Amino acid sequence: MSQQLLQQAMALHQVGRLDEAEKLYQQVLAASPGAYPALHLMGVLRLMQNRLPEALALMQAALRAQPGAPETLANLGIVLSGLGRQEEALAALDGVVTARPGDSRAWSNRGAIRSRLGMPAEALADFERAVALDGGNLDALNNRGLILQEFRRPEDALASFDALLVRAPDHAEGRNNRGLALREMGRAQEALAEFDRLLAAQPSHAGAWVNRAATLWRMDRLDEALESYGKALALDPDLPAALESRSNLLWTRHQALAPAIADLERALQVQPDLPYAAGNLLQLKMHAADWGHFDEDKAKLDAAVRAGKPAAQPFVYQGLSDSPADLQACARIYTAREYPGAARTEFGARRADSKATGKIRIGYVCGEFRAQATMYLAAGLFESHDRTKFEVIAFDNGRDDGSAMRARVTAAFDKFISIASLCDRDAAACIRAEEVDILVNLNGYFGRMRMGVFALTPAPIQVNYLGFPGTLGVDYMDYILADGVVIPNGEDHYFDEKVVRLSGSYQINDDKRTPVAATTRADHGLPQDAFVFCHFNYGYKILPAHFALWLNILRQAEGSVLWLLGGDPQFARNLKAQAQSLGLDPQRLIFAPPLPLDAHVARMALGDLFLDSLPYNAHTTASDALWAGLPLLTCRGAAFAGRVAASLLQAVGLPELVTDTLADYEKLALALARDPVLLQHYRDRLKENRRKAPLFDTARTTRQIEAAYETMMARRLRGEAPQGFAVAPS
Repeated sequence: MSQQLLQQAMALHQVGRLDEAEKLYQQVLAASPGAYPALHLMGVLRLMQNRLPEALALMQAALRAQPGAPETLANLGIVLSGLGRQEEALAALDGVVTARPGDSRAWSNRGAIRSRLGMPAEALADFERAVALDGGNLDALNNRGLILQEFRRPEDALASFDALLVRAPDHAEGRNNRGLALREMGRAQEALAEFDRLLAAQPSHAGAWVNRAATLWRMDRLDEALESYGKALALDPDLPAALESRSNLLWTRHQALAPAIADLERALQVQPDLPYAAGNLLQLKMHAADWGHFDEDKAKLDAAVRAGKPAAQPFVYQGLSDSPADLQACARIYTAREYPGAARTEFGARRADSKATGKIRIGYVCGEFRAQATMYLAAGLFESHDRTKFEVIAFDNGRDDGSAMRARVTAAFDKFISIASLCDRDAAACIRAEEVDILVNLNGYFGRMRMGVFALTPAPIQVNYLGFPGTLGVDYMDYILADGVVIPNGEDHYFDEKVVRLSGSYQINDDKRTPVAATTRADHGLPQDAFVFCHFNYGYKILPAHFALWLNILRQAEGSVLWLLGGDPQFARNLKAQAQSLGLDPQRLIFAPPLPLDAHVARMALGDLFLDSLPYNAHTTASDALWAGLPLLTCRGAAFAGRVAASLLQAVGLPELVTDTLADYEKLALALARDPVLLQHYRDRLKENRRKAPLFDTARTTRQIEAAYETMMARRLRGEAPQGFAVAPS
C-alpha cells in the first residue's frame, strides 16, 4: 500500500500538484517514518516551496536512512546554499561528483557554490567539466561565461554565451550576458542590438533596460540612456542598479544634483550595503554643502573601510580622509574587487630599434587628452621630452573635444593611438605591440580611467603619476612619482608602489599657458575696497569644520568677503544658511559663476588671498592661483592630497605660506588681511618667482621626470626589482 501511495505522490509531484502530493507523502511517512524515498521527495517538495529549514531536516533524515545517496546530497547542497551555508553545501556536492563523476549537473552546481565562495578559478574548472560532459548544459554554459567575464576574458565569455544561444535562442539571461560581453569588448553597437532583441521579446526585463542604458551612456547617447533607466525603474522602482547608475548619469553629465541625491538615497534604503554608494552619496551631499549628518556619515565610512568593506571609491574617499593608512586600505579594497591583477607578463629582450638608438619608449595612458585640468598641467611635458633619448606615445582613452588643447597634445606625441573603443585585453595587446618600456597611468582612479589595462601589465615598468594623488593599492603598479613634501621620508609603507621623489614639486606645470589678462572687481561683482579671501575648489572639497574656520576668519577680518566657485543652487543656499546660523551676514559670501579657464584664471588675480582646503588641497587650482599672482595659504595635511599645495608653494619660493596647524593657518590669514604691506611682499615675490622658480619651469621638471625614467629603466636592464629612489636636483 505504501509503495502504491508513493507512486501516486510522485506522479502528482511531477505535474506540479504539490499540495496533493504532500498529503500522500505524509501518509507514507506516517506508516514508515524512515522510508528513504518519501523523506527525500518530501524534502524536494519543501525545497520547491522554498521552505528551506524543513527541507534541510528532511534531507538529513533521508541521508540517515540511506547514507551517501547522490540524489539527496545534490539537493542538500542546493538547500544549504540557499541557507547561506556554502561550505557545507560544497561538501555535499563534493560527495555527489565523487559518486557520480559523469553527472554534468552536479559539476555545474558545485561550480555555482564555488563561485559564491569566492573561488572563481575552481568554479570555472567545474563549469568546464560540466560542459565537457554535456554541451547542452545551459546553466553551465551561462555560468562559465560569467566567470570568464569576471576574469576579463570577454572573447571567451562571448563564445560560451554563443554556444548557449545556439541551443536556446530565447534564453533571456544568455542574451543579456552576451550583450554585456560585447560591450566589454568595445562592440557597443552590437551590444545594444542584443539588448534590443531581448527587450523586443521581454519588454519587462528590467535588468536589460539597465544594461541598455549603460551601453547608450558609453556611446554618449545620454538622453536615450536616461530614458532606458526610466523604463527600468518604471518596471521596478526599487532596482538598486538602475537607481545608482541613473544618479551617476544625472550628476556627472547633467549636474542635476537634487534628483541624483534622491536616486542614491533610495538605492541605499533598498540595499544599505550597495558597494560604494554610501561614499558617493556623501560626496554628492558635499557638492550641495548638505552637512546635516556629515560627522555620522563620515564615521560610518571610516569604520566600513577599516572593516574591509567596499563603502567608498578611492577618489571619493580622498575628499574625506586624512589617514594614509585608511586611504591605502580603501584603494586596496576597491582594486581587489574591481581590477585584480593578472599574472605578470613576461617580457623578453628589448626590441632591436631600441638597442640601436638607445631610446626609451614611454607610453602615457589618459582619458583626458583634451581641454581638461590634467592637460593644462601636462601638455608641456609631452612637448619637452628629449627626443634623442625618448620616444613618446599617447594611448587615448577619451574623446576629441575639438579644442585647441586637443590639437596641441595630439601634435606633441610621436604616436597618438586611441584605445577608447577597445576592451582591456585588446588595449593591453595594442600597448604591448608598441613595445612600450614605461607605461604611465595619468588617471589612476580619476576620470576615464583604464586600471583594467594596467592590471594586465602590458609594459615591463608601470608608473602612477599626476591624476590620482595617492597609492593605487596594487602590486602591478611599480612606481609613483612624488616629491619629499607630498610623501615625506618614512611614509613609503603607505604606498604599494615604490616611491620616486623628484627634486622640487612632483607636479608638472605648463609655462606656455596664456598670460593673465586684466579685469576689474566691478566686472565680477566684488566690492572694490574689501579684503577678498577666495577659494575656487569644487564644493566637495569643503568640509563643515573648515568652512566654520573660514567664517571665523571673516568675522575677525572686518569688512572682508569670501569668494567661492559657484555650483548647484543648493550649494550657495546651504552655505549662506550656514553663515547665517553662525552669526555672519550671508552677503559676505560671493559666488563666482563658471567661466572658461583663461577667463577664470584672469579673475583670480582680483582676489587677495586664496584659502586652501583640507584634507584635499587645491591642486591644479592652486597652480592656477599662483600663476595668476594670487598668494595661497595652506595647512600641511597628513596625506598626499593634503600636501600638494605645500609642495607647490615650496617650489614657487613661498614656504612661509605653509602652516602646520589650523591655529597657525587662522593666525596667518588674519595677519595677511590686516597688513597690506606684508601681503604685497608676498605678491611681489610671487610675481618675481613665477618665471624663475622651479614650479613653472616645464623643462626642468621634465628633465627630473626623464631622470626618473632612466633610473627605472637602468634597474630593469640590470635585472633589478623596482626600488624607491630620489632624483638629484637639476
